Amino acid sequence: MTTPTPPIAPTKPVEFVNHGDRRVDPYYWLRERENPEMLAYLEAENGYTSASMAHTDGLQKQLFAEMKGRIKETDESVPVEKSGYFYYRRTEEGKQYAIYCRKAGSLDAPEQVLLDVNVEAEGKKYMRLGNFAVSPDQGLLAYGLDDNGSENYTLRIKNLETGELLADVVTKTYYGLEWGNDNASLYYTVLNPAMRPYKLYRHRLGSDVSNDELIFHEPDESYFLSLYKTKSERFVIVHLHSAVTQEVHLIDADAPGAQPRVVQPRIHQMEYGVEHHRDPAGKETLYITTNWEADNFRVMTAPVDAPGQENWQEFIPHRPAVYVDRVEAFRDFLVVHEREAGLGQIRVQNLHSGEYHRIEQPEPVYTVGSGENPNFASRVLRYGYTSLVSPPTVFDYQMDTRQREMKKQDEVKGYNPDDYRAERVWATARDGVQVPISLVYPKNLLLDGNNPTLLYAYGSYGASVDPGFNSSRVSLLQRGFVFAIAHIRGGGELGRAWKEEGKLLKKMNTFTDFIAAAEHLIAGGYTRPEKLAVMGRSAGGLLMGAITNLRPDLFQAVIAGVPFVDVINTMLDASIPLTVGEWEEWGNPAHPEYYAYMKSYSPYDNVEAKAYPAILATAGLNDPRVQYWEPAKWVALLRTRKTDDNLLLLKTNMGAGHGGASGRYDYLEETAFEYAFLLDQVGA
Repeated sequence: MTTPTPPIAPTKPVEFVNHGDRRVDPYYWLRERENPEMLAYLEAENGYTSASMAHTDGLQKQLFAEMKGRIKETDESVPVEKSGYFYYRRTEEGKQYAIYCRKAGSLDAPEQVLLDVNVEAEGKKYMRLGNFAVSPDQGLLAYGLDDNGSENYTLRIKNLETGELLADVVTKTYYGLEWGNDNASLYYTVLNPAMRPYKLYRHRLGSDVSNDELIFHEPDESYFLSLYKTKSERFVIVHLHSAVTQEVHLIDADAPGAQPRVVQPRIHQMEYGVEHHRDPAGKETLYITTNWEADNFRVMTAPVDAPGQENWQEFIPHRPAVYVDRVEAFRDFLVVHEREAGLGQIRVQNLHSGEYHRIEQPEPVYTVGSGENPNFASRVLRYGYTSLVSPPTVFDYQMDTRQREMKKQDEVKGYNPDDYRAERVWATARDGVQVPISLVYPKNLLLDGNNPTLLYAYGSYGASVDPGFNSSRVSLLQRGFVFAIAHIRGGGELGRAWKEEGKLLKKMNTFTDFIAAAEHLIAGGYTRPEKLAVMGRSAGGLLMGAITNLRPDLFQAVIAGVPFVDVINTMLDASIPLTVGEWEEWGNPAHPEYYAYMKSYSPYDNVEAKAYPAILATAGLNDPRVQYWEPAKWVALLRTRKTDDNLLLLKTNMGAGHGGASGRYDYLEETAFEYAFLLDQVGA
């Protein structure tokens, strides 16, 4: 077999001087999106990747067949009742996308197809449904589609009685789409050139979209604008948020001309979210989740007519060991989503008696979260449950009687949960902090250090990576793999302090926590460096780049998905999408202290002449979150500096964005490719 020759990108050095520090970037030119030489380089890398992995083609096909064989290809979701209709989505064997449907009156009624995404995707390589909103009278559907991965959605409106598409079409909208209660007003958000949602418009059905009313404009580059409607349907909520500050405005959904009204003007580093409640007697209350004098958040109440901070009253006090994420306000109950000891919890409080309880869960390590609950008056809470061994399950929970009914558990063909064991262990970080690790592995595992292992983490923005099931992962478990999630600092698993200890000038904790987790698995006999593979995406890709610079000897193989690796250049360039809003997570390198700290860990700026593990980096040409050139530059530099013969691959999806392939079978093919890379490298 002929060994393929890796492409070498031309160097075109550009010099930068910041705070007296001189940097030379030989691959800055790869940012030139329309440059044919750049496109040719990406295609050459893709060709090299295909040639280098050609010997695994049979394995890839086998993995794909296994993964596809486990899923129930023709399936449907648990129906959700709303205003006399039962809404659900279903899939059909051989089709890539979901079909959205409803039935009128009962589940025995004829099916009405509202939107078939497969039809919308005909002739296109990519299709993503971003928004799906049925009008309050259930007569109209507004939906947004993205056909290239850029996260710019084209908004259309369908008459559900006639099937007719209305003439109203709005291009370049973003997530966030809500109806006014008049069934004729539609609220939507748009992006600025830096991909920041910053304007809110109101469209009147039948009017020219060029005349849509701008009802909110957020000029501050560090704030993002999002939109949702309260369960009571009383207000459309305008939620403004930076990395550390939030502000909420209310729009009266009953008044077609209503303007936004602020709840509490923003105060730097104060965060809050709002839910509306109206009791049977008509009394209205806002439930406010906030970190005001409460690091892990507490719940306050305020009157609708005077919602400012001076009128907030404590409803659920701050508990240092419990992080309050958000609340759901039903007519008779308040559902509180919180987190304690790294695990999600659902607390149900009766608003009449004041009694509260947590919903008990059947396993010691799990993930739980609210499902679709559109009905304000409901006494039933629908929620989802999963664990590393239990497939996703939908439960209906009677909030007053505490009875639980399983509505559905995903079928996974050929999988027996009794064959596997899940547990949580703790690694000791370099400063003595205990870092949780969630594990799943075959029950017959021997702790002899010879087990192939995949260690995954994210560790940024306070996002929690909870232990959930993945049917594709069974292909690894059945081959003797240990799968582990390191719940490292920078995430939110252990509350707000866990996030704060892994950002800005403490970001290095994220990387050293991960290294400690790897060392713990090795010391415990789960694996050894020659059998240890690691994976992270986006900011988790930054993690992959940093740990391979710090401890390349500790890992055999690395998958860095759409990795944020060019930290200095990106954070210095305010024209790049999302950069300004990121300064409160990473720091602003215009300040010397932050510049020096970022440079100490930025993967691209710390590539050295030494041996690295095998690396697979992925990119999306249309990715608005991590630009394609970051992994491209990183791989190009690694090629010229690394001293080993280990495989180094760059795989760019030329027609997708941050999330990779959109079709469910295409996504499985991407996963099969990544797993084949892992299996090939760790000898499993």
